[in-house]
Formats: sequence, C-alpha cells, structure tokens
Amino acid sequence: MAKPQPTDAQTDAEPENTEAAESEARDPAQALADIEAAFDAERAEMRDRLMRALAELENTRKRAEKDRREAAIYGGSKLARDLLPVFDNLNRALNAADDQTRAAAKGLVEGVELTHRELLAVLGRHGVERVSPKPGDQFDPHLHEAMFEAPVPQYAAGQIIQVMTDGFRLHDQLLRPAQVGVSSTPSG
Repeated sequence: MAKPQPTDAQTDAEPENTEAAESEARDPAQALADIEAAFDAERAEMRDRLMRALAELENTRKRAEKDRREAAIYGGSKLARDLLPVFDNLNRALNAADDQTRAAAKGLVEGVELTHRELLAVLGRHGVERVSPKPGDQFDPHLHEAMFEAPVPQYAAGQIIQVMTDGFRLHDQLLRPAQVGVSSTPSG
C-alpha cells in the first residue's frame, strides 16, 4: 500500500506543530522554570513598588507632623506681627506723657500703662519675646536693623548708639528687628 502524500498546507503546518510538541515534550521543567522566573520578576517589581509606596507614605506622615508642629508654634505669627504697631503706639503714648500730663490725667496714663503691660504679657504667653537692645550693645544683623550710622567718640564701631523701636521674635523666628542707630568708626 502506498502512503498518502501530504498536501502543501499539511507540509507547512507539520514542522511548527512538531517543534512546539518537541519543545514541550523535550523540556517541561524549563517551561516551568521560565514561568517561575517571570513570576519572581513580577513579584520583585511589586515588592519594590510596595516598599516605595510605604516609604512615600512615611515621608508624608513625617512632613504632616512637622507642618502640624510648626503651625502650632508659628501659627500666630501674622497676628503677633499685626499687633506690634499697637505696642509701638502705646509705647509712644507713654513716652509722650510728661510729668504734667501724668499728674493731670493720672487715670488715663495708668490705663495706657496697664494696656501696654497686658499686651506684652499676652504676647509673652504665646512665645513672643521682646528684643530690647541698649546703647553700647554690639550690633547683631540677625536681631537689629541699622537705621543710620554715625561716628560717636564714646562708642566703638559697631556698637548701638540709639534704639528707635524694639524688635520681637516668636521662638526662634524674628518677627521684626529692633531698629537702631549704629556707631561707625570715628574719623580721626
């Protein structure tokens, strides 16, 4: 009996099916190892993404905690800064009152002094400190603002010779520098 001859379509299809069948039959362990390697790579990628997401979450938590602490400490800085002109006006009113005015309007002057002290107490309770340099203190650009410079013989260069307004700071943040006059090197 004669063997039937394959058609062209059968001839083309046989080698592919034969190779695939031979590949699977040849090494099923290799196919399983390839699947396992792909699974391990995907698992490693997912683990890396998870670790990155956890790290980002922790950083966000720390940033939020820091922002909350800073808001608690420095949240009132705008209000405190807005109250400083009130302090300045009360200070000017007290400095303008001479002995005659104090005698004539004793109750008014006492009321202004009381308001002045109470304002300082309230600011102090909220962490606002007064920066009050004295003539002869050394000029510090972190705390003072030089309004003018003049040669004054009894002061060394860089010493404060006059204080125009006090400065204020909230904890370690400067709200307003003290405005001062500074001695320059006396011309000799």
